[in-house]
Amino acid sequence: MIERNWTHKRSYYLANFILFIYAMGLFLVLVLFSVPSHAARIKDIASIEGVRNNALIGYGLVVGLNGTGDKTGTLFTVQSLSSMLTRMGISVDPNAVKVKNVAAVMVTAVLPPFTRTGTQLDVVISSLGDATSLQGGTLLLTPLKGPDQSVYAVAQGSVSIGGFIGGGGGDSTQKNHPTAGRIPSGALVEREVPFEFAKMERFKILLRQQDFTTALRLAETINKAFGASSKSAPVAHPIDSATVELVVSHDYKGREVALLAMIEALDVPIDFSAKVVVNERTGTIVMGDQVRVSDVAIAHGNLTIRVKTELQVSQPAALAPRGSETVIVPQQDSDVVEGDSKIVLMRGGTTIGTLIQGLNSIGVTPRDLISILQSIKAAGALHAELEIL
Repeated sequence: MIERNWTHKRSYYLANFILFIYAMGLFLVLVLFSVPSHAARIKDIASIEGVRNNALIGYGLVVGLNGTGDKTGTLFTVQSLSSMLTRMGISVDPNAVKVKNVAAVMVTAVLPPFTRTGTQLDVVISSLGDATSLQGGTLLLTPLKGPDQSVYAVAQGSVSIGGFIGGGGGDSTQKNHPTAGRIPSGALVEREVPFEFAKMERFKILLRQQDFTTALRLAETINKAFGASSKSAPVAHPIDSATVELVVSHDYKGREVALLAMIEALDVPIDFSAKVVVNERTGTIVMGDQVRVSDVAIAHGNLTIRVKTELQVSQPAALAPRGSETVIVPQQDSDVVEGDSKIVLMRGGTTIGTLIQGLNSIGVTPRDLISILQSIKAAGALHAELEIL
């Protein structure tokens, strides 16, 4: 009886051990042979053609300033104020107009897609003349036009600059930027942008970053979501590296919003080219994980030349004859210091992490790294696009 129980337990443990080994082997195979990919939602990497913002701009006057407006020599402010008063039935001599409490400004806003009449928009106010501050000012009624010169909104309201400027007698203090401000909900939409969204039979999905691989994967993801087979006509197909055309199926006629909402939530494995972005003004370097470096040897050394000047003063003695003067004699000392030169060998296929570790080991600064990257690119060993801002 005891031997039978032991045989049963041994078979049980052996079966569990074999199952554990099989599971671990399957896990290792998946880890070793899986290709890492970066997935993103379609709504984060693409947009629908025609569904976009529209820029609006207008010219207006801000009044009620406490002597911080445009100077009298600002002709366009004087002319604008005189013309406005004339339209209101008040005749004035432009030469007698003082505009220290008035500032000419440019008013800008963004009109989102599908915005209806009566919707309120935020506007940005920026001084056009030589006003010193827009604090406490009020924007008068200003029409906002689109690129077609049609008026789509009107703006008016109190300007908020989020700061101040003050002081006097040669002393002044300033917080933030007083010659630009905002008016939250300061514009009212008066005209809609025509767009027949519900009657469209095809949509074009536009990638924000052009890539043939990503465009193909996007179309395949949409077709897989709709269950399109190789025999049936696909609902999506790529046109070029930036455009994927989507055909509205019969099941979604009249339900285009539901169709696009479903598509926007799909995850697409994205691909992108290797790029190194360098900003020489700030010393900023940004590199993606796709950057690769071929076999290359990097030598880095610094040569420092230092010149030091000391001024030695020779003063006359206490009982020196009349006419003796103090003489300043400069003493110069120079030396040359050359830093230790180090050579680092980068093997082919080096990733960006290994590259940075190797360059840090020779003590390079960000600005030195910019020169090194340019030299590696010139040598043909940097397999990435080098963009210098």
